[in-house]
Amino acid sequence: MTADSNGRTQEQIRREIESEREALAQAVDDLRGGFGGTVRERLPVLAGGALATGFLLGGGIGATMRLLARRGREGRTKASFGPFSLIDRG
Repeated sequence: MTADSNGRTQEQIRREIESEREALAQAVDDLRGGFGGTVRERLPVLAGGALATGFLLGGGIGATMRLLARRGREGRTKASFGPFSLIDRG
């Protein structure tokens, strides 16, 4: 067999390509088995995290607090006791 410009024979190149293919196939199998399995096992947790993240990014906390903590913007306070108050809306 003849050597190419970098001094390797065709047989050496074939062996290197075959070893690279095997290494690539092993890496793909590891990724498929490792990543896919963990996603399926943790799907409920990931879904809950996605829901919470969407709520936070959507401004849910601010909107909820604004709804629950309305302070005198809707009328005049007639009486209050601690966090509770009677409001005249008329």
